[in-house]
Amino acid sequence: MRVIVSLISVGSVLALTACTPPIPDSGAEAGFDSSPFDRAPLAGTTIYGDPLVPPVQIETASLVAPAAAPRSPGSSTSAGSLSPASGNADIASETAAALSAAQSNSGQVPLEASPSNPAPLPIVNAGISDENDFGAVSSRQSIESDADRLAQNRSQYQVIETTAVPVRQGEAGPNVVAYALGTSNPLGNRIYSRTGINLRAKSARNCAGYRAPDLAQQAFLDAGGPKRDRLSLDADGDGYACDWDPILYQHAVRN
Repeated sequence: MRVIVSLISVGSVLALTACTPPIPDSGAEAGFDSSPFDRAPLAGTTIYGDPLVPPVQIETASLVAPAAAPRSPGSSTSAGSLSPASGNADIASETAAALSAAQSNSGQVPLEASPSNPAPLPIVNAGISDENDFGAVSSRQSIESDADRLAQNRSQYQVIETTAVPVRQGEAGPNVVAYALGTSNPLGNRIYSRTGINLRAKSARNCAGYRAPDLAQQAFLDAGGPKRDRLSLDADGDGYACDWDPILYQHAVRN
């Protein structure tokens, strides 16, 4: 009874397997299966057109041995047959030929290193002074020659005597230096009255027309300063135009 039940079960499984449709290989359709291309060279078939890489064709050629030179009956090719004297003679002849070719190409005789023909000394840079080198200086100078050179330099030395400062001709106006040495008012301290509107802005524009504060102070004094400011150069009323400071002249006299 059990045998009959088992046979019926096996038959049912085989029947179901035969009725089941085959499952398609998704990888082959998507291009991931390379087995057809791997099997193509073995089977000699073409898969989907030309192959990506052409097959490598290896051409074989027979190696032909070089023809040997004919030998005379009494000749020998052994290395021991060449004498050392003949080898040295060949080297000497080749060296002489190379030297003669070099001489003919350059036009100069090759140098021969020997005690009687030493190598040339390196060229010393003439732009670098060797006055601090005691050996170099002592080779060309002596105590007597150095004393003569100092005496010659002293004879050419001239002392310029100081003279009085020349007086300017045709200028009798105020002097900036004299004004600086005669005043004691600090810079920025108001001692003169200035009236007007926007004096600082106007003074800044007018001061921009002078290259130096000394020139502005000279023009300020020539126009009636420091009591009057006709050019609008002294907005703060300290008597100095365009931030001119007399302290520089005062320090110069003290020192």
